[in-house]
Amino acid sequence: MRQTLSDRPPPSLGRALLRRVPLFGALAGIALAAWLVAVNDVGAVAAAFGRVGVLGLAAVVLVRVGIILLCGIAWAQVTAGAAVGTGPFLLLRFVREGVNVLLPVASVGGDVLGGRLLTFWGVSGAVAAAGIIVDMFFQVAALALFSLAGVLLLGQLEGEPAAQLAAWCAKGLGVSALVLAGFFAVQRFGGAGALERRIAALGRRFVREASPTESARPGVQAALDAMWERRRWWPLSQGALLHVAAWFLGALEIWIALRCMGFEVTVTEAIVLESLSQAIKSAAFPVPSGLGVQEGGFVLLGGVFGIDADAALALSLVKRVPDVVLGLPSLIAWQMIEGRRHLLAPGRSGP
Repeated sequence: MRQTLSDRPPPSLGRALLRRVPLFGALAGIALAAWLVAVNDVGAVAAAFGRVGVLGLAAVVLVRVGIILLCGIAWAQVTAGAAVGTGPFLLLRFVREGVNVLLPVASVGGDVLGGRLLTFWGVSGAVAAAGIIVDMFFQVAALALFSLAGVLLLGQLEGEPAAQLAAWCAKGLGVSALVLAGFFAVQRFGGAGALERRIAALGRRFVREASPTESARPGVQAALDAMWERRRWWPLSQGALLHVAAWFLGALEIWIALRCMGFEVTVTEAIVLESLSQAIKSAAFPVPSGLGVQEGGFVLLGGVFGIDADAALALSLVKRVPDVVLGLPSLIAWQMIEGRRHLLAPGRSGP
């Protein structure tokens, strides 16, 4: 007998609160952003943002396009069993990014959606789920390496504030290394833990979007094993290196923006600012798009390099311009993909 919505038991209090974590995070982020604006000179922030100019903003947007394309290619490289070409991965990578930066979801919401949409191209649910898991692992691992480079460069600077910040960040990277090791172990060796059950649930969720013959195809753990085969070391290495390159390319956004504002920032300083601000933003993943956290991170880090709070807030605004310019079209593309899937669904007879 089919269960109806009215027959289903209500979600537990813990699960209900968990679902509202992005909402709570968004409210906290808005409050932090409002406080940062209130304690600083709004006019000075606007003036610093204005100095970037249209050409500077266009350059930052183009850099972001390059970053997303690199990440899309990396996703395609690591996803074994998805014989659909690179095109869908590039398109869906923009969708993943748009959802993560513009919608009130935790920072992995767009990634889960991207894996689900990949099944619309005939990719099995298990392969789509496993591909997202491996791609996210490489993305986070590359961020850890990028952040380590930032910490090492920061440690070379003179002054007590830089030394204290470097020590604090190094401790955070130690914790991240343990988390990454656990994430990798679950993928490679499986287990009966909660994370593996979540992975299996993710695969079943994608299966519902795939073809009727999906049940005969390998499960998520089998797909993960296939992706981690030794003979695939070269595609996996390419995926990892592309993610590393994408993170480093992000420092170019910082360099362009600060140069346009009149700061004589070096490439090394831009790498430190980008790497550590991204690490801070990643640590606050329940906050949608790192709202408020990104701004606070730039204010904190900018002080080490003599960048005043007004310019740091303007820098954060510049970094959010590509979020909107590229995010809005990607959300429209998502709806078009969903609409096309709905119209082509078998047995559809009405609007």
